[in-house]
Amino acid sequence: MIKFLVLAAVLSVICRWALGRWPWDFLKSKPTRGQSVFRARKVLGVSAQASHAQIVEAHKRLVRQVHPDKGGTSAQVHEANAARDILIDHLPESEKPS
Repeated sequence: MIKFLVLAAVLSVICRWALGRWPWDFLKSKPTRGQSVFRARKVLGVSAQASHAQIVEAHKRLVRQVHPDKGGTSAQVHEANAARDILIDHLPESEKPS
């Protein structure tokens, strides 16, 4: 049993070294577009019916809170920017500004 565990550990390390990922990372599913939109709505705190103006206002409010000058991090600002972009891209063409 110990030999099996050692062999599994060695193979895992070799996989990580050769492919750059742990073996169990290959079992995870990739996020879908719907999951990305849901997460973006959650990050910005807007509803599914949010308009372009509401998305932009929520983004500005969040960036003011998480800006590095206010004690946040640049990663949080990047996440807010990505959430805004995802939601604006997801809007129907009729709701996007010209």
